[in-house]
Amino acid sequence: MRKKRHQVVSNKLKEKRKKIDLIDRKLLSLLNQRLRIALEIGEIKKQMGTKIYDPKREKEVLRRLKLTNRGPLKSKDLEKIFRMIMKVCRGVQKVVNSEVPL
Repeated sequence: MRKKRHQVVSNKLKEKRKKIDLIDRKLLSLLNQRLRIALEIGEIKKQMGTKIYDPKREKEVLRRLKLTNRGPLKSKDLEKIFRMIMKVCRGVQKVVNSEVPL
C-alpha cells in the first residue's frame, strides 16, 4: 500500500516538473524575444545619440509590473528578477553601441 502511494506521489511530481519545464521553455523564448527588441532599441539609441541607461524608464517598468503582479511572486523578488533582466538588456545595448558592458 505504501509503495503504491509513493508511486502516485512520484507521478504527481513528474507531472508538475513537466509543467515547470514547459513554462521554462516559454520564459526562455520570451526572454530571447525581449533581448532581440532590446538590441533594436540599442541601435535606435545609437542613432539618436541617447544614453543606454534610463533610470526613469526602468523605474516606470518596475512600477507598472508591481501594480500588475497578483502574486504569489513578492514585489521584492519581482524587482530583483526584472532588474537583472534589464541589466542584461542594457549590456547587449552597450555592446551594440560599442560601450563597455556593465
